[in-house]
Amino acid sequence: MPTSRPRLPRRRVALPLAAAALLVPVATACTSSGSSGGSGGDQRLKVAMAFPPAQAMSPFGDDAVTLSRLAVVEGLTRLDRNGEAKPALAASWKRDGDRAWEFTVREDAVFQDGTKLDAAAVVRSLTAAQKASPKPRVLSDTTLTATAADAGTVRITTKDADPLLPQRLANPSLSVLSAAAYKGTRVNPVGHATGPFTLAEVNGAVSATLERNDTYWGSKAKAPGVDVKFVADGTARANALRTKDVDVAEYVPISQASLLGDGLVHEFPSARTNGLSLNTERGVFADPAMRAAAREAIDSKALVDGVYEGRADTAQGLLGPGVPWAADLRTAPTGRAKAAAPAEVRKTEQIVLATYTNRPELPEVATVVQQQLEKRGFTVKQVVRDYAQLEADALAGKYDAFIQARNTLLDTADPVSYLASDFTCDGSFNITQLCATPVDTAVDKAAALADTEARHRAEMTAEAAILGSDALVPLVHERFVQGYDDTRVRGVALDPMERTLITADTRVG
Repeated sequence: MPTSRPRLPRRRVALPLAAAALLVPVATACTSSGSSGGSGGDQRLKVAMAFPPAQAMSPFGDDAVTLSRLAVVEGLTRLDRNGEAKPALAASWKRDGDRAWEFTVREDAVFQDGTKLDAAAVVRSLTAAQKASPKPRVLSDTTLTATAADAGTVRITTKDADPLLPQRLANPSLSVLSAAAYKGTRVNPVGHATGPFTLAEVNGAVSATLERNDTYWGSKAKAPGVDVKFVADGTARANALRTKDVDVAEYVPISQASLLGDGLVHEFPSARTNGLSLNTERGVFADPAMRAAAREAIDSKALVDGVYEGRADTAQGLLGPGVPWAADLRTAPTGRAKAAAPAEVRKTEQIVLATYTNRPELPEVATVVQQQLEKRGFTVKQVVRDYAQLEADALAGKYDAFIQARNTLLDTADPVSYLASDFTCDGSFNITQLCATPVDTAVDKAAALADTEARHRAEMTAEAAILGSDALVPLVHERFVQGYDDTRVRGVALDPMERTLITADTRVG
């Protein structure tokens, strides 16, 4: 999912354990009522998701996040509320030198198709991810080689030292699937994962059916299954929640939040920054002076007050309140060009500004941004579609400007991954097409540092270089609004990193 949906390049970092500050604790809707363990009640969950499958539920793209949010897939590790790696399909691990790790595979786990989890299965999945094209974002800054030391031990080596590897392996794109998932031309997770819910059927971009995985190695799901609707229209998701057509609605539109009321909407901080990506490679914004003019045209407060009704924060940089240590370490942007005068701007050709409908505020943001740019002298044409119809063209640099909502911690729980994937020459989600030596040098330096505080300072130096290029103009820092009735729905995860939503504990009643 866009925003990220978003990709990442060549850095090795230690986990940001000041992520204790940056990750708001995962919360559940309420204390549990009714049955307290095992399989619980008999009512299926009804869930409305904002993003339909973009790659036929392939784990190597943004659909992996959907699979994770629906508790279908798992990796060797998981992240706790502080961003630390904890056991999942790996029971334990140890480091062997700078570039090698050994992971002991959980003995009691089986795949949803009945085959046993073993080291060979893990190697198969990690090797497939490494060879995928395009490569998953989380691997775009590293090269993994996985081998089976024995039936229960996986040895993973990296091209360069990677102290972040256990956290990296928690990424949904590195989920472990059974051999049957890899038999066709596409990786097929249907019935071949390990999570508490089994993906039983996918009906294109319309719906999906999940069933409880009764062979799950952990606590069994309390709900017998989940009926998922993919509803790109945010108002429709809110209406479905209001009429109890669904139990959980992902990403309630700001415009609907006050109408639904506090009992149905749950707002919490996020690590997501909405930004205006400018194409630095071709067209009007290949000129740094024009990018600077676009940046000067943007009024973040007008977006917060007008579009977000105060349920967002004005943009301070690439990293917002969801990364609380960033504010104290932020430095002024470096190397900014002088902005072109309005008279020069008016001479330029029409620019194409694109965004997507899946996040309901973004089309309205695009309209306000268009007005702000036109006031500066730009001539603007909008393109607004479903995200799945825009992503390939955005990555190929076919738009002059692209508005996206980007989770800065999604890939590895460390913002250096975001900085690398979105703004370096080899970045796999580089919508801005930026390739600047000062930026690459700054990001590389941050990625090489194991000490958390030193890395954070280096990351903010990299932020200053990126902001100085005006490749991306921060618009607002989002707050998440998820929808469910807290008087009857329990166990919904409120996760700023967006990896979890439905869990084994989620249920009605």
